[in-house]
Amino acid sequence: VLCSSSTWCFVVALKSAVLIQRWYRRYMARLEMRRRYTWNIFQSIEYAGEQDQLQLSSFFSFMLDNFTQLNGSGPDLISQLLDPVVDPWLDRETCYNLIQIPESYAGPRLSFPLSVSDTNALLNAFKEQQTLHARYVLQLLYETKKLLKQMPNVIHLSTSYAKEITICGDLHGRLDDLLLIFYKNGLPSAETSYVFNGDFVDRGKKSIEVVVLLFAYLLLYPDYMHLNRGNHEDHIMNLRYGFTKEVMQKYKTHGREILQLFQDVFSLLPVATVIDGKILIVHGGISDQTDLDFLSTIERHKVKSALRFPRHSLEQLDISQSCRRMKRLRSTDSSRPSSSHSYSKDSAASTSSSSSSSSSSSSLCSPRTPSCLTPRQCPASPSMPYAINVLQVPFLDSASSVPLPEPQQNECEWKQIVDILWSDPKTQEGCSPNTFRGGGCYFGPDVTQRLLLQHGLQLLIRSHECKQEGYELCHGGQVITIFSASNYYEEGSNRGAYIKVGRELVPRFYQYQVSRTTRKLTLTQRVRAAEGSALRALKEKLFTHRSELMSGFEQYDHNNTGSVSVSEWALVLETVLRLDLPWRTLRPHLARLAPDGSVEYHSCFEDMVPGNPLTQVTPNLAETLFRYRTDIEIIFNIIDKDHSGLISIEEFRHTWRLFSAHLGVDIDDRAIDDLARSIDFNKDGSIDFTEFLEAFRVVHKLDSKDQHLNGKTDREKYS
Repeated sequence: VLCSSSTWCFVVALKSAVLIQRWYRRYMARLEMRRRYTWNIFQSIEYAGEQDQLQLSSFFSFMLDNFTQLNGSGPDLISQLLDPVVDPWLDRETCYNLIQIPESYAGPRLSFPLSVSDTNALLNAFKEQQTLHARYVLQLLYETKKLLKQMPNVIHLSTSYAKEITICGDLHGRLDDLLLIFYKNGLPSAETSYVFNGDFVDRGKKSIEVVVLLFAYLLLYPDYMHLNRGNHEDHIMNLRYGFTKEVMQKYKTHGREILQLFQDVFSLLPVATVIDGKILIVHGGISDQTDLDFLSTIERHKVKSALRFPRHSLEQLDISQSCRRMKRLRSTDSSRPSSSHSYSKDSAASTSSSSSSSSSSSSLCSPRTPSCLTPRQCPASPSMPYAINVLQVPFLDSASSVPLPEPQQNECEWKQIVDILWSDPKTQEGCSPNTFRGGGCYFGPDVTQRLLLQHGLQLLIRSHECKQEGYELCHGGQVITIFSASNYYEEGSNRGAYIKVGRELVPRFYQYQVSRTTRKLTLTQRVRAAEGSALRALKEKLFTHRSELMSGFEQYDHNNTGSVSVSEWALVLETVLRLDLPWRTLRPHLARLAPDGSVEYHSCFEDMVPGNPLTQVTPNLAETLFRYRTDIEIIFNIIDKDHSGLISIEEFRHTWRLFSAHLGVDIDDRAIDDLARSIDFNKDGSIDFTEFLEAFRVVHKLDSKDQHLNGKTDREKYS
């Protein structure tokens, strides 16, 4: 009896263990699913923002290149942004010698040439939250610029001089990550050689400190500290992603001069590094057009911004004949306005469809044509490998079709830089435009293998993409992505990593995670924190596209029930937002189901309300403001030359003229004037634009309720 009882207990225990194991596996599978779609949300929204920036930059480029020829006067504000004339004063030592340092200044004092004691002083000062004086920042940039001018486009390193070389990826203004790398791996020195692979600035709050430290060590150890340019070492990207704002906030008096010097220094950074002739290191990637020999000959300093498309002057184009031909077409079609409208709509749709699906022998996915222009699809040619080679440009009161000129030498050079800085690997063979980011290309394993064989290389190391483990191998191990900014999207969202390479050229990976609160949280709590942040961002995206989404839902809701099927709901979301997300999986977090299993589409917008809505703004204009808030802020920052946060009513009108031209929307001047007068609260002719934009911020109604329900753990995640 005792034996049978023991056997029974063993069987019960075994069954219990199997049940627990099965439950645990299902639980971990669900957790992994949540982690993956959270990651997809973060990445899709990030790349959508980059697309928006490319569109805005494309618009600025067109205005700058063609505004004079079309309208008789140049857009001074835009020219200052895209083609700023650097003050010759900044190329002389007087740019910093004339700046006085007050006795009250308690920060680090540097002497040049820099010594180890100077870099140690910088490290300690930044750890103590101190700010380096503007005089020293300008002098550091001046000396860095002199050094970089002597460097080639492609740096060649040898492990025979440095036994090991450490390669770091994106830092994005995360000073804590940089300090942790130095703590774990050692400070730069003759024994500890580094390659930092671009994207030092933007997004993080300590970009100045990060880039100043990197430049200081570059000056101290030019043979052992190496910096590649990233796609964020770009003054136009800095407008959207925070570096410009950080500089102006920390250096109110000399911020503009500092930014101008940063722009010059960024354009002088090398674009590639080769170790022992076998390992190629670039920030983004390559294309089927990448030529390292040609890349070595480029005058890289001319590419101030990879977002600045090479200038195409309309003087080269026969615009007068095109204009007359368009006027004749207009007069012929004036009696058929409906058919004309229908044609343009269908044409735009077909162009969008074909451009998004087309492949190109060139890796270039050029910035999108400004929305005030209408591209017309034409066959690709060897000289113009992308498909769009005709533009519909505004000319007085009509539109004119003009052919783009043939690519020139500076355009070929620009393409090489864009591909190096912006491209991403893909699993499929071939090379195609990177439509997800909007710039660069997707390159397949065949493209990688061809370039490696052509130049006798064996490995490509790149950065540019956040990876959950800090690194990732692809293309049969021939491509490695390294990313060094931990907690990039949210606390606990990803690890950072760096690579060490010795004389045997075998990469070794080191992971880490800067953490203040993550260690106190369980895996479930970390996933929940990241998931909550991602869903908040996604709901804001839905809110800013409300009218388009509602229009799409109503096309399927023939009986006005307020409901559509799950498949129709998902189709509308993907068609409007184009985020390539698993909408069916996300549905429980975004919308309610009706009793019959259909989706109540109004529930998508229930959790969100405008911040402090202005009664003078119509609903349609308000939604436009919500959606393009960042673009408006960028245009405003161009106009607000002294970065005071105040602009005149006339400048406010100018902002709207640029904005409406960029979007191709008709915004009534009288409505804008009424709005400007209503927000000029003290009637002094100036508008607090920051306060105005704050009214167009999405507020989540359930924030306080969610925090209360989730308890202390979830309150910590937003702290």
